[in-house]
Formats: sequence, structure tokens, C-alpha cells
Amino acid sequence: MKGFGLLVIIFIVFPAVHTTDIFVYGTLKEGQPNHFIMKNDTNGQAEFVAHARTVDRYPLVIATKNNIPFLLNVSGTGQRVHGEIYRVDEKMLKFLDEFESCPQMYQRKLIRLEVQDGPGGGEHTPKNGSIVEAFVYSTKTYEPEWLQKTTYESYNSYGDHGLLYHED
Repeated sequence: MKGFGLLVIIFIVFPAVHTTDIFVYGTLKEGQPNHFIMKNDTNGQAEFVAHARTVDRYPLVIATKNNIPFLLNVSGTGQRVHGEIYRVDEKMLKFLDEFESCPQMYQRKLIRLEVQDGPGGGEHTPKNGSIVEAFVYSTKTYEPEWLQKTTYESYNSYGDHGLLYHED
């Protein structure tokens, strides 16, 4: 018999990977002491999305004997903070929550960001100047005198402030 053939269609179903956008402003940024965490695949996956800055102003201070950068959850005061947006998978998000002592020390809060630049080209890559939302780890509680500290627009552990980050 002519004209009879077998058509086989195979659907390969991949489980949907849930991702979350995280804005990092301190030691997790590229070139900073804890950036290796973002690159370590055993912690999960983290993909750089773009450089960005907060739409609202926040106090970014350096505090404690370890010179830790803290973004205080006081919108409208301080500076528009510069950082990096990463798209992380669930495993990395869980790791970062533990690393940041969330929800004990830090809280994960959704904030608005203005995209500064990124690798471009991808359909899920935000355009320069666009406003996006991402989660940030901001301090849940802090010492009242931290509000009197110098605020920074951009954190660099090796900056001229002389407050090198270190762990005990």
C-alpha cells in the first residue's frame, strides 16, 4: 500500500526551572570577597543579568567589626545604590538565604531597579534604562547609630574608605 507512513512525534518535556532575580550590592558583586559564591555551581546556578541601581534611595553603610556592607531598609534616605542583578535557581536562592541569615538577620525584599547595562541580546535581558524588580537582602534590624554612618552609592571592599571586609 502506497501513501501510508508512520509519523512519530516525540515530545521531550523538561521540568520548568523556577528562577528569581536577586540584586547584590556588597560582597557578592564581581570583584568582591564573596563573589566566588555566585560562581560555585554546587551552590546552584546564578546568571548575571545586568548592572543596575535602585530607583529609590537607601542607606548603604559599612558596619560591625567585620566591615560588612548593609543596605538599611529605610527607603527615601541615603543614595541610589549600584549593584548587579543575577537570575538564580531555587538551589542558589536557598543557599543565599542561608548565607545571608534570612530571615533572622536579613529580609528578602522586592525593590525597583533601573537597568544600567547588561550583556544584551537575550529575550529575557532587560533594556538599558528600563525599570525592573528584583529581590534584595536588606537588614531586618540594625543599630540606630548606623543611620548616622556614611552612606555609599557603590560598595567596594577595597575602596579608599579603608574598611576592608573580613570574617572572623
